[in-house]
Amino acid sequence: MRCPFCGNEDTQVKDSRPAEDGASIRRRRSCPACGNRFTTFERVQLRELLVIKTDGRRVPFDRDKLARSVRVALRKRPFDEERIERIVSGIQRRLEVEADSEVTSRRVGEVVMETLRDVDEVAYVRFASVYRNFREAKDFRAFLGKIEGS
Repeated sequence: MRCPFCGNEDTQVKDSRPAEDGASIRRRRSCPACGNRFTTFERVQLRELLVIKTDGRRVPFDRDKLARSVRVALRKRPFDEERIERIVSGIQRRLEVEADSEVTSRRVGEVVMETLRDVDEVAYVRFASVYRNFREAKDFRAFLGKIEGS
């Protein structure tokens, strides 16, 4: 693993332990060249996913982009970082299991919305407002009416 501070190729693992309920491994590393320490995470990846955008482009699935979106939706909600990571991992795993190797951006958004609906209603509405491009208060009212009606 390359040191993020000095670029040295030869770093040492100082400690390894399970993270995210055993879904990943957290490794503390040390760089003998500069002496800095850093943490890496190792996760199982079932397959490489490509996301088909609405304009037809195919881009690699970006777990960090997914995590940022979920964090924004859950901002100032009672969720710690470990729980957010479990949510993101669950969404990613579901997409990997459902898709062969390609998934539409629409499907990614739907899976995130379904997950957030089950986890936190406020986060669900926040994500939906961006995903569905709410422009006015009436858009929120219509969406909330659908939630309460179901």
